[in-house]
Amino acid sequence: MIRLSGSIRNYFSLVKFSHTVFAMPFALIGFSLAVTSGDYDFSIRLLLLVLLCMIFARNAAMGFNRLADRNFDTLNPRTKSREIPSGKIGVKDATTFVIVNVILFIITTALINRLTLLLSPVALLVILGYSLTKRITSLCHFILGLGLSLAPIGAYIAVTGAFSITPLVYSFLVLTWSSGFDIIYSLQDDDFDKSNQLHSLPSAKGRKKALLISVFVHLITFTMVITAGFAGNGGFFYWIGAALFSILLVYQHLIVRHDDLSKVTIAFQTTNGVASIVFAVFTILDLIFRYQ
Repeated sequence: MIRLSGSIRNYFSLVKFSHTVFAMPFALIGFSLAVTSGDYDFSIRLLLLVLLCMIFARNAAMGFNRLADRNFDTLNPRTKSREIPSGKIGVKDATTFVIVNVILFIITTALINRLTLLLSPVALLVILGYSLTKRITSLCHFILGLGLSLAPIGAYIAVTGAFSITPLVYSFLVLTWSSGFDIIYSLQDDDFDKSNQLHSLPSAKGRKKALLISVFVHLITFTMVITAGFAGNGGFFYWIGAALFSILLVYQHLIVRHDDLSKVTIAFQTTNGVASIVFAVFTILDLIFRYQ
């Protein structure tokens, strides 16, 4: 029997379970796009499997990230209290946690359909591989974005067993949105990254230029919001959600400055968490009312 040390609360903290609000709403959008297309029936079983895939994949990714970065986290004053550096969770237990979640993810994809199973190694390569990219390239933010962008297209494939343009647009929306806000988040560690040979756009380009790059990336996100609306024939509810999402996109850039990082957490977690939930709720409502 597998036994893990540490409380359940510690493991929830290890994987930052609250950050599930970034990708999960977009997985629900991908699922809703498929079941409201008219060709597929709604299935509670399939929805639960999609949600489990998201949870297992994210647990594996975040657990591996904490393992890979444990030595750096110990040196960084901002992160030295995390579960592994502080000893709340041992390295062996964290490794077991990651392996168990990888296995559960693969099993769950197999229960969905053949294509999701075949694509599961690719998904794992991206979401686990991200943790190593900060040692290689300052474009690591976009690898994180790529990992999160698998949510809408993955959920869509879970229902249909096929690719389609509209969920891919949503995936690109997630890629640029999450990459942009990860650049903002990484502003906190620019000096630490420089002194420890770690790569990020703030450490490579400076805070001012990094924020400008984030703005540019989020301008692309805005165009993807518009594109998704036209590609999916968005109605009244969609455009309300799109407007609110866009306002929150702008808001995070208004409250974070290169010389004042006091509101980075509000911009990164609160603003983007609310933005994803609001956008998903209105988008799904729009799909339900248009295809009922």
